[in-house]
Amino acid sequence: MATGDEPENLRPDLAELFERRELAGDSGRPEAVAARHEKGGRTARENLDDLIDPGSLLEYGRHAVAAQRARRSAEELRARTPADGLVSGTARINGRLFGDRAACAVLSYDYTVLAGTQGMTGHQKKDRLFELIRRMKLPTVFFAEGGGGRPGDTDYAVVSGLDVRAFALWAALSGEVPRIAVVAGRCFAGNAVIAGCADLIVATENSSIGMGGPAMIEGGGLGSVHPDEVGPIGMQTANGVVDVRVADEAEAVEVTRKLLAFFQGDTPPGEFADQRELREVIPERRRRAYDVNEVIGLLADRDSVVSLRPGFAPEMVTAFARIEGRAIGVIANDPMHMAGAITSGGGDKAARFMQLCDAFGLPILSLVDTPGMMVGPEAEATGLVRHCSRLLVTGAGIRVPFVAVILRRGYGLGAQAMVAGSLLEPLLTVAWPGAELGPMGLEGAIRLGFRKELERIEDENEREARVRELTELALDNAKALNVAAHFEIDDVIDPAETRAAVASTLAAATANGTYAPPGLATAPGDGPENRGLRSRGFVDTW
Repeated sequence: MATGDEPENLRPDLAELFERRELAGDSGRPEAVAARHEKGGRTARENLDDLIDPGSLLEYGRHAVAAQRARRSAEELRARTPADGLVSGTARINGRLFGDRAACAVLSYDYTVLAGTQGMTGHQKKDRLFELIRRMKLPTVFFAEGGGGRPGDTDYAVVSGLDVRAFALWAALSGEVPRIAVVAGRCFAGNAVIAGCADLIVATENSSIGMGGPAMIEGGGLGSVHPDEVGPIGMQTANGVVDVRVADEAEAVEVTRKLLAFFQGDTPPGEFADQRELREVIPERRRRAYDVNEVIGLLADRDSVVSLRPGFAPEMVTAFARIEGRAIGVIANDPMHMAGAITSGGGDKAARFMQLCDAFGLPILSLVDTPGMMVGPEAEATGLVRHCSRLLVTGAGIRVPFVAVILRRGYGLGAQAMVAGSLLEPLLTVAWPGAELGPMGLEGAIRLGFRKELERIEDENEREARVRELTELALDNAKALNVAAHFEIDDVIDPAETRAAVASTLAAATANGTYAPPGLATAPGDGPENRGLRSRGFVDTW
């Protein structure tokens, strides 16, 4: 098989190599590829080719086959089990933007090979790659589709199989390198664990993710379940398992490339909206809701925002974005849901996202509009005390630049949790002119503080009028300008100045190297110990 400038008459050993390469690739298995396409899917190599820079894949274990030599001939194994169903190696992703920082690791189960199951040789390949990922500090993308462990391998003496090291090695990479799992189709058991241990999960509409597939469910006496009903996308987005939901594999690759770029570093400043539009985003009526995602979109470089887990705890927004090309993480209360109050789910969502940003050097912008922590027996039944406290503990431990903007309401412990525990903790804490701050919501404070006076007013309409009157008096005290007059916040700014204020603060914070910039490729001697950082350890999966 001679190509390009290669001579027509190859020596036998080189000819054999090229023949084996073709057999290991898609071109050597047209029937399997056609079957995959007929079901609307792409092959493992097609997805990787779409993701990585052209010609950059350095493959590991290309010529490996399934450990089934006692069952199949060598020819059959090469033809039917190329790479043991796991394509893996190093490559470059986003090289045009990031140069040397584009070095990554990629792995993909191949569903056309024994349904993407995990074979013993494949486990060895993973072990090898995971060790290299740790040593070379390579951001990693893993296409995780597949049916879990494979029972049919024969070349190894196995009883429990629980001594496989791949899962421990993969989990140990948490906090060491950013890892994105991509799921299309069915992803069960060990494959699902690979996805679940990753930092981010991108999944398609046709995905079904579960810790056990239909066979395991039925074997456990739990009935017969169709594969697509085990963990469908609607379930796994509502419960927060999936970070980004996409239509198909093509969109999954596009989003993955964009997500990975946030961890690779900064880009040239992008276009952005007229910042004067921010003056009109928040309604003048205090109780009228608005979509905080619109605020984020206006502040950020155009088309740079990627929201994570939007279907889970929507009262808390977590998103990646860029401001003047700088990669940042954003947490924000969304008054469209639960009035922006912090729930157990919202606390978990924000805390875990802050851990992720902190682990990989992304500054955090907090946009605050919350009446505080959610209260009441129903909320407490969710473990609110622990889940909301998690946000405070996480905020106290972050080491990346943190900036807070009070958009409208900043009340109580919920507001403190959104600013890492205190208004004095962020590098910059500013408020918009219509903002109000206090130890608790004004109406609630009035009803508690003036309870006896209000109880003496028998007429309900008159009593409520008095509440409104007292609230207006309290509102004047809670105004951001009054809070700033007492120097509890750094400034009150025109909303149109927000982007510039954030960008200026982050630039100042990173100018002298105190804070680590995003991206793992560093010069010799430029390790965390030389940037004022301590090791974070792992990032929670939840």
